[in-house]
Amino acid sequence: MTELDLSRHSPLLDPSLHVWGWEIPVYLFLGGLAAGAMMLLPLLAARAGPPSRWSRWLGFAVPLLVTVGMGALLLDLEHKLHVYRFYLAFRWSSPMSWGAWILLLVYPVSLLWALAALDEEEAAALARRAGPLGRLVTAGRALALPRLTALRWASLVVGLGLGVYTGILLSALGARSLWASPVMGPLFLASGVSSGAALLALFPLETRERRWLGGAHYKAMAAEAVLLLLFALGLASGGAAGKAALASLVQGPYALAFWGLVVGCGLGLPLLVEAAEARTRLRHTVLAPALVLVGGLALRWVMVAAGQA
Repeated sequence: MTELDLSRHSPLLDPSLHVWGWEIPVYLFLGGLAAGAMMLLPLLAARAGPPSRWSRWLGFAVPLLVTVGMGALLLDLEHKLHVYRFYLAFRWSSPMSWGAWILLLVYPVSLLWALAALDEEEAAALARRAGPLGRLVTAGRALALPRLTALRWASLVVGLGLGVYTGILLSALGARSLWASPVMGPLFLASGVSSGAALLALFPLETRERRWLGGAHYKAMAAEAVLLLLFALGLASGGAAGKAALASLVQGPYALAFWGLVVGCGLGLPLLVEAAEARTRLRHTVLAPALVLVGGLALRWVMVAAGQA
């Protein structure tokens, strides 16, 4: 039997440990976006009054985001035709097994919620345009409408699981010092909620919806900033390996991307832009949400790339 020690790394014996490319950060980012939208849309409908036309239709963005993300993941798989094996068993100790089944749950939960959010005219128009699938639209809506409360909770729980999973997928690989942190799951969840709020803010929602969404966005960004600080403190107190991993982020080859894109674009600049818009009573622009989305993608890219360095 051959034993492989992934905790040892010598630049001479192991020239490169870089295994994951751009596909994994994109997959994690889109999964976080979908998780944030799944959690925010039901709360938006419950706490900001009747949903506007845009917020009713945005529910269909969730399965689309997950599909594109899973497409990126499929590109990364070595044996693509074996992907079905994820669903032949469930392993409690495997984050990938949890993630595969959570991703499968996203589709029925998000589609049922999206169908229930439509009004009668919109649902009828969608059924007509769906052609042969029109009966499924009608049946799905009839199934979902009497179960709105249960669907709301299901969307929150599945979205929470999806958001945390995107971080746990990395933290489960404890041999990588940068990833071996219990904060990784909550950090990616907070970033996903923040990015999900930014995605929704790109669309012309009503003022009451934008106001509630702005409050949720500020809380998610504050949580992300605190968790990012705790993540750094954990690395700094984690011995030589942790300190070296932290150094690669804050003053090493990934420092520019970390400070400029993750901290600057993802946290600092959006707060300044939104504060300036609020103080001058200017009309909200897409600048701040776009910066948050850039920061959210950069966070995944930096974590994945630096963790393999």
